[in-house]
Amino acid sequence: MQELIEYSAREKRRAFLQGSTLGLGSLALGTLCGAEQNRGPVGNPLQGLPHAAARAKRVIYLFQSGGPSQMDLFDYKPSLADRFGEEVPKSIYPDERKTTMTSGQNSFPVAPSTLKFRRHGKSGIWLGQTLPHLAQVVDDICVIKSMHTEAINHDPAATLFQTGSVIPGRPSMGSWVSYGLGSQNENLPAFVALTSNGTGKGGQPLYDRLWGAGFLPGRFQGVKFRGQGDPILDLYNPSGMTREQRRRMLDSLGELNNRQANRFQDPEIETRIAQYELAFRMQMSVPELIDFKSESKNTLDMYGSQVNTVGRYAYNCLLARRLAERGVRFIQLYHRGWDAHGNAPKQITAQCRDTDQPTAALIQDLKQRGLLEDTLIVWGGEFGRTIYCQGKLTKLSYGRDHHPNCFSYWLAGAGVRGGMSYGKTDDYSVNVVENPVHVHDLQATVLDQLGIHHEKLTFRHQGRDYRLTDVHGQVVRDILS
Repeated sequence: MQELIEYSAREKRRAFLQGSTLGLGSLALGTLCGAEQNRGPVGNPLQGLPHAAARAKRVIYLFQSGGPSQMDLFDYKPSLADRFGEEVPKSIYPDERKTTMTSGQNSFPVAPSTLKFRRHGKSGIWLGQTLPHLAQVVDDICVIKSMHTEAINHDPAATLFQTGSVIPGRPSMGSWVSYGLGSQNENLPAFVALTSNGTGKGGQPLYDRLWGAGFLPGRFQGVKFRGQGDPILDLYNPSGMTREQRRRMLDSLGELNNRQANRFQDPEIETRIAQYELAFRMQMSVPELIDFKSESKNTLDMYGSQVNTVGRYAYNCLLARRLAERGVRFIQLYHRGWDAHGNAPKQITAQCRDTDQPTAALIQDLKQRGLLEDTLIVWGGEFGRTIYCQGKLTKLSYGRDHHPNCFSYWLAGAGVRGGMSYGKTDDYSVNVVENPVHVHDLQATVLDQLGIHHEKLTFRHQGRDYRLTDVHGQVVRDILS
């Protein structure tokens, strides 16, 4: 009985606050939940966004989880061939910058790349021999050789690239974009995450928080498409249930949820309502999206033999293009398997066998459809690899440890100057010596191409304004046309 009395009293107080002339209850709730001050209507951009004319309507981020080796792919160092087996000078690579996986080694010999390099395209960009397909579109890409980060272990390094912080719990880049710019297609999410594994290698864990909304309203989190079976669980109605029955069920459920939302003013209830409705619409849009039968044989052949295998990198690249042309704003493709601590030449060759052709095909496919000019493609991992050998060094084999001080990324598409190399590293590919680009600089540049000023897209949380680039970040104007 006492519980009923207390409940009744709470309801009377809530009714008074909500119904009072000044709307005291709503004002107090809005103050406490900074979300209500910041967000715009579902599917629409925030007021005042974009801040400037956008060069990109969408982003495809090809994240190569594990840390691709820059000196085996993009950062050509021919002079190191004469230093094979020599100790890397401590003045170049001091002990305190080595990880615990190699700090106990007695020797840190130089391991020059065994992979051959050639210049390609009109631009003459150097590429390793494992990238023959990317070589065909090299004049469309800008290679940044001077990326650097602070994080030396996989999870915090990947988290920094995805969320702007090594501390888990912040909104991912795709969530910030979805929050700021809204959706272009009400029948698909604004932000989609795809995952694939390299041949014969699982790779580092990919946690859902990497595409999570953090402290933003939950509806801005990325929607993960599974790599096996149906891309979305419960995509199809159970046997015996019609679409009309599903609609009536959702209407009834929506009415109950709306009552709770009006009663408790909980934004998560509104998120739940919106997600149920999106899921209902996706039951119509996703089956058509994942049906590649409309693609020509030439297109399928361009992406390679694995294009029809669900969950493979080639499949996800074609799916990314189909998502892009249907208005999905941010497409995050995570590919695992680049963590080459041992036998790096073999592992890199295997990874490139899976990824090189589909990546180049994605660029070509977007370009021939007129979509590359307003689609920004970003390629890279969480850090690079060491020039010194991890484990036993031979003429044909070597391992490489984690290296955050310099590594390579490349961008293509909307507003990016193609056929360009930017930045420079020292003779050992250990330190940046020209035009450094930090993680937050890259993030600021991506937002800039979407018409977003990275310092102005903020969200009030726990008493302060947060943003993707934290308190850092400069747009890399030199690589933009």
